[in-house]
Order: sequence, then structure tokens, then C-alpha cells
Amino acid sequence: MRGTALAAALGVVATLCLPGVAVAAGPGPDRAGSSASGASAGTGGPVEGTVRRLALEPKGTTEATVSAHGTERFGLMGVSWKDAAAEVQGKIEARSRNAVTGAWTQWVTLEPLKAGLDGNRPGARGATEPVWVGAADGAEVRVSGGTAALPAGLELDLVDPGTAGRDGAAKSKPGQGAAASGARAAAAAVAPGPESTAPRPDVVSRAQWGADESLNNEGPIYLAGGKIKALFVHHTAATAPYECTDSAAIVRGLHVYHVKTNGWRDLGYNFLVDKCGTLFEGRQGGVDQPVMGAHTYGFNSESTSVAVLGDYTNAGASPEALEGISRMAAYKLGQYDVDMNGTTTLTAGATQKNYAGTSFTAGQPYQFRTVSGHRDGFNTECPGHQLYPQLDTIRKSGPAAQLKIVSVNEKPVAPGGTAKSPGQLVVGFSTSTAAQLLSSFELLVDGAPAATVAGDATSAATMLSLGSHRIQIRATAKNGKVSTSLPVTVDADVSDVKYVPVQPKRLMDTREGLGVPQAKVGPGGVVALKVAGVQGVPAYGVTSVVLNVTATNPTEAGHVSVYPNGTVRTSASNLNFTPGQTVPNLVVVPVQDGIVQFYNSAGSVDLIADITGYFLASGEGGTHMNVGPKRVLDTRDGTGGVPTAPVGQGGVLDLDLSAVDGLPAPDGLTAVVLNVTATNPTQPSFVSVYPTGTTRT
Repeated sequence: MRGTALAAALGVVATLCLPGVAVAAGPGPDRAGSSASGASAGTGGPVEGTVRRLALEPKGTTEATVSAHGTERFGLMGVSWKDAAAEVQGKIEARSRNAVTGAWTQWVTLEPLKAGLDGNRPGARGATEPVWVGAADGAEVRVSGGTAALPAGLELDLVDPGTAGRDGAAKSKPGQGAAASGARAAAAAVAPGPESTAPRPDVVSRAQWGADESLNNEGPIYLAGGKIKALFVHHTAATAPYECTDSAAIVRGLHVYHVKTNGWRDLGYNFLVDKCGTLFEGRQGGVDQPVMGAHTYGFNSESTSVAVLGDYTNAGASPEALEGISRMAAYKLGQYDVDMNGTTTLTAGATQKNYAGTSFTAGQPYQFRTVSGHRDGFNTECPGHQLYPQLDTIRKSGPAAQLKIVSVNEKPVAPGGTAKSPGQLVVGFSTSTAAQLLSSFELLVDGAPAATVAGDATSAATMLSLGSHRIQIRATAKNGKVSTSLPVTVDADVSDVKYVPVQPKRLMDTREGLGVPQAKVGPGGVVALKVAGVQGVPAYGVTSVVLNVTATNPTEAGHVSVYPNGTVRTSASNLNFTPGQTVPNLVVVPVQDGIVQFYNSAGSVDLIADITGYFLASGEGGTHMNVGPKRVLDTRDGTGGVPTAPVGQGGVLDLDLSAVDGLPAPDGLTAVVLNVTATNPTQPSFVSVYPTGTTRT
């Protein structure tokens, strides 16, 4: 046990493409008989698998054979021998007979596995990689040692992955239940793993694919540093076509072979995925945990793994399988702030060479891609000549990586940290993913979207109500994938906001150069007006200002939007104009950095702004919360849940504000400030806006 733990700590538990399980080539069974167990992706309970061992008959000292016809059905087979350190210098070949068609497959070569792949374990046997054969009832093996003597105790191991009963479960053997139960309890006692920026994918659990936990009485080993820095991709379990309904049985077969034949503590891979994209939990210990696997010899102590069921030497993996790898890589690496399209440094746990001939020395650091192939760390073709080039596509297929909030109101904050705000909130964020790959960011307040900005933005803003709030940034990539930053807590103290009315004072006039340059605002133009610390307005503590904004001398129809500095302008307008008009409107706008912005959509126009009052974060009065321009009703397109039609004479519309993002709950809302626009009228009229349940005046 001590030797096993030491080997695991050094990261030298692994496999040669963890038993690169191959399906013997040849005629495959039809769909009705495609699975040795008839299992689907989930069984609903433990399924007990069995291993039947047949001794090979020596033909002198350098050859041995075995021929088994008419056996009980099995799904996977391999060859093993007594001494794990002994080697077969020649060739090991096998073939199987299909239980449905009676046809024999062609002979396939079985590759011996390196000794000590799961540590130096007492009773471990030498073995080949296993071969998945589906539903078979016959097998033949021939072994040639060349000029060297064969190892003692050669056996053919036939694995039946078991069949789920009516209740989806099979009973454990006497005396095994307590040990298995203790191992499961130890794994369950581990604290939840770290939160990830990427969603946790759906995974078929060990219980669902029918793992016989009575085989695993040692419990898992977790990474000594508690951090996953890379994910290695493998292939395993098929050269012939398989049905996805066989996948659970294939995984069970691997589990039984690794434990009962190889003598390992558990199935070697952390996760497996089939050609339909279904993910399976591999080695026990928790999907959310940094579990030590046995998958990439020399580099297990800082990594995790996904193995694709199938042989990808001559053909690439399916889009569904690649997507499965991508989702798992994004989730596991996102738990540890690792970019799946980045690089990392891993310390070698063994002296060896990889497939490309790169030499590693135990104890020395080496650079790897954070999503690497088995061949990058070990001398193997795995994950196959056609899957390996597809890894670059996987690396670029994830959501925004290393997404995190870096500041609140321009003050640095760490994920999980706490900040304070008087109600104004400007959140700065960062991601290692290039802006051209991103569609948008959302600012989440207590899980609900409060503001949306473009994919090249680095900040977003809103106003908070009184209390403590969970703040996150959610990024949507152009491929549709979503990631969400770890939260920060912002305590908003806005309980004593006070409105201060003032004698109207002119702050801006583009005709005279008051407050801004003397020039009309052109199409798409923006002017910034300082409102705090001028004309008697306090320099600090101002949360919002009330402005009477006037557009005059417009050259064509357009609109003006007034919005807080440092935020991304929305599509909402504050006033609309046509040529020859002078149009005023009242605007209440949040103040960021003491500045507000004015945007003109089309043509050229002069803008005037008079202040009539402001809100302070001090004194007595009701709390005022400004969410900036946000369209909540439009009869032209049905925004707000109203009919898409003009309002007729004497007509009344009910607008439900309870569903508007960013507004407090209805029981905490006493009034709203709305900019109401009437357009396309058929005759002179007026609009009245009044509280529901009251009589209109």
C-alpha cells in the first residue's frame, strides 16, 4: 500500500492508451445482438461482471495457444500472465467468434501493457490491452515469444460485463458489501470540488452505468496539490463499429478487466465518451473532484483524462464525441482557472520519451498544451493519428476562458471577494479568450441579467438596490457556449438617497460651446458632459441627475440617448426628432465618474441640457434606483407583453413591470420614471399614464 501511494504521488500511475481497447476486426453482430449485456447508457444499479480464465497450452518454451469454442457469452478479452514485470518478446494474437452470426474475426495483435501502470501493486499481473468483441461465444489465442521464453502463467481472460436485472441491479458477493460501502462513504465525505466557470456537463454516473463498487474497496486518491492543470485525451475500445447502446457495457468491461485482470485499484480513466457524445464517469472519487487517474504515465499527478470509445487511427472522432471532450475539458479546467486553449507546466514523474521522441527526466518541469494527447506525454500512438489533429479544434471550441471580475467601481477585487457601493455599480472583467470569438457579456445581479454589453467590452454597469448582492459576469461565445465568472459580493448602501431639486441651470449648449465643444453633434456622434462639481452640483455623492434635454436644428430624423459614462449605450432613446423641430424631454440618468454621455443617431443636431435636480447618496428620503435607458413597452413589436397593434381611441394598456430585469421586487417598488413616446398618431390626442387599480383623472 505504501508503494502504491508513493507511486501515485509521483504521478507514475498510468496506462498505454489506457488499455487501448480495440474491437477485433471482422463481421459485427446485428443490432439485436450487438451487446454482450444488452445494457444501455444507464442501468440504474450495480452489475456484477465476471472473468473466466483459460490457461494457454505451451508448445515448447516459446509458443502457446488456446482455442475455446462454444463458451458462455463474453464481451471483452485479453491475455495475462503471472509476473507483471515479465515481458513477451514476440507476438500475441487473438480472434473471436460472433455469437449471432457464428463468423470469426480476423486475427488482431494485442499490445502488452507496461508494468506498474497503477503503481506497484501486490498481486498485479502482466497483461495485454483488452479487446472489445461485443457478443462472442468463442475465442482463439496464439502467442509466440520469438527466441525468448514465454512468461509463466499465461491465461486467456474472457470478461462478461454483466447484464442488468429487472430492477437494474445485481447482488454483491457475500462479504463484499461492507467494504464497498465504506469506500463509497469515504468518497462521499469529501467536500464539494471548486466551482467552475463552465457548466457541468451531463455525465452517466458509475451507478448509472452499473459499476460493481464491491471491486473498489480502497477508495480514490486525490491529486496532492489539489489542482488540475491539464487534460489528456485518449482513445479506447473499438476498431469495429459499435452501437451507443453498447457503451455502458464497454465501460463495465474495462472496469472489470482493469481490476480483476490487471489488479488495479479501479478503472483507469477519469472520464469516457462514446461516439454519440455521452460522457461516462470513470475512476471513482467524484466528477467535481481532482481524482488521480491512471491514464498518462508520468503525468497523472497534475492532470485528468477523457477517453473516446473507438479506434481513431484511420478515421477521426465524430462531432458529438469532440463536443463531449470539449464540454468536459471546459468544466474541469474551468474549476482551476485554466484556459483550455493555453499552455501549462507539468513536472515529469518518470524518465521516458514521448511518441515524438521528446525526452522527459523525472522531477523536471515541461511545457504542455492544457488539452494534450496521450502521445504528448508517453510513447504511444494514442489518441490515434486522426483524432490527434482534431485536438486543436477542441481547444478552440470552449466558452470564454479564465473569465473573472477584476474590479468594482474601479477598485480591484478578487473572485469570491467583497466590495461596497453607494448604489452605482461598474464591474470590470477579463477573459483570456479573444474578443472576436465572443458575442456578448451579461452583468448578473443575484442571478438575473441587469445589463448586456458587446463581446469586446471590459466593463458593465447598473444600479443596485439596498442590501448585499451576488455579482457575476456571464459570457456568451459566438459558438453559443456560455461561461460564468465566480461571484463577488457587493454590499450596496443606498438607504438614504435624497432628491435635491434646483433652479433650472443650463449645463450644456452645443450652439455656444457651453460644457462641450461648440459644434453640432454629427451622426453617431457622442459628447460627454461633466455634471458633478459644476453649477453648484456636488462633486461627490451624486448618484443621478435630472436633466431637461432639448434637440434643436436637426437636419434629419433621429433620436438622442443619454446614458452613464463608462457603460455601453443601449438601443433605447430619450427623445426623438424630425427636421425643423425643437424637441425637449425630461431625462433621469445615473452618474458615473461625474459624467454623462449624449448620443445622436442620425444627421446633425444641436443639443441643450438644463439640470433641474440631482440625487445624493446621503440625507433623508426614499431610495432612488436608476437602471439607465431600458425599453419596457413598444406596441410596434409587442415589447412588454402588449399586443402588437396601435392603441385605439379610449384604449388602455396594462404594462407589467414585475418581469423587467433590473427592477426590484414589486413589493419594494413604489414608483417608476418612464420616458413615454407617442408615434404614428392618426389625429391630435393625448396619453395618460396612471397606476393600475385606480381611476384615471
